Amino acid sequence: MKTFVAAGLLPFGALVAFAVPAHAAPNADAGGNAVATINQLKASGADVRVNRIGSGPLDECEVTNVNSFSSPAQIIPIDDDDINVFTTFPQRKVTVTLNCSR
Repeated sequence: MKTFVAAGLLPFGALVAFAVPAHAAPNADAGGNAVATINQLKASGADVRVNRIGSGPLDECEVTNVNSFSSPAQIIPIDDDDINVFTTFPQRKVTVTLNCSR
């Protein structure tokens, strides 16, 4: 019975582990350097999408918002042939909104 409960809580724990860093980043980097924020998110393994307002250079942009989308909590098996099965983990998707109109 204890194994069943632990196995049931494991996906929930993994989901929380991925969600906490994603929501911590916007508060720490909001209004900060856009290049540093984007590089930090990419270094953490996130798939970063950038929305820009204005046409100023990227190093002068201000981060206005960081959104993290929920990713599937399961691994994705890739079976290209009958011998090897590779497992990939889904990347976290993050959208960074920048204000470059100054």
